[in-house]
Amino acid sequence: MSTVTSITRRHLLIGTAATLGAGRLRAAERVLLKAGDQKGGLRALLEAANELQGLPYDIQWAEFPAAAPLAEALNAEAVDLGPIGDAPLIFALSNGVRVKAIGVNRSDPYGTAVLVRPDSPLKTAADLKGKHIATNRGSIGHHIALKALASAGLKADADTFRFLPPAEAKLALTQGSVDAWATWEPYTALAETAGHARVLVNGRGLSSGLSFLAATDSAIAAKRPVLQDFAQRVVRAQRWSYQHVPEFSAALARIIGIPPEAARLQFERRQQRWIAVDAQVLADQQATADFYLEAGLLKQRLEVRNTFDGGFAPAA
Repeated sequence: MSTVTSITRRHLLIGTAATLGAGRLRAAERVLLKAGDQKGGLRALLEAANELQGLPYDIQWAEFPAAAPLAEALNAEAVDLGPIGDAPLIFALSNGVRVKAIGVNRSDPYGTAVLVRPDSPLKTAADLKGKHIATNRGSIGHHIALKALASAGLKADADTFRFLPPAEAKLALTQGSVDAWATWEPYTALAETAGHARVLVNGRGLSSGLSFLAATDSAIAAKRPVLQDFAQRVVRAQRWSYQHVPEFSAALARIIGIPPEAARLQFERRQQRWIAVDAQVLADQQATADFYLEAGLLKQRLEVRNTFDGGFAPAA
């Protein structure tokens, strides 16, 4: 073998190793998006619409049963973003969680409701006087219960609420240790279709129907293009879902592990749509924050205008 050939081959080997090394480095440099979810809804939506294909970044999913533990994870920066309702976002922000809303959706709030057992004698919101209600503290369930009481001229006292996560709250209701359970979808649809509960007070006229995609301040600063891409995929997936109701309902049931009839019921009646941050969104969110202040759950007024990052497009 000639010296020139030997040197050439050695250079080729070095070049190949360098190329492979660079490839590994580029793979290692892929951004990791830590996505929080509630009851698998967001991930199920994206998977069903094939919006998780060809991602230019990696996603690490974490599922939470309710907004409160998701907010805790956002606060600890264990996740970068996640879906959260209007009331729990306000509650989180008032407690110093460093997040902003980067996406807004509005839906029919019927399923954000106060439930009772099918055989309960309670018929109206006024019948909740002196009763015990299970819900998550600071959740949209907590909010709807307070609004239901207020609609009947009632106020919560120290004995009104039993603060429990959804599974425990449902058990408390079915076993009769509480009189009502204030919750949200898909728990409402699950309880209804299983015959475990009926709606006493629904959220129409009481709730704004707003929900948000919230991201930590640090993720917004470091991963803005990734967050923008993710948000646009969510919007496209939502649009696809309402064009393919049977397919999506079946996929949702399979992915999050609930009966098909419950999946379809909660999906069809929500009619969720992603919207831009406008004056009505700000007014509705401010009204919810002010209601929480009046209820004594906030220590000081929250100016909601400062809790939105308008740099993310609402549609793709």
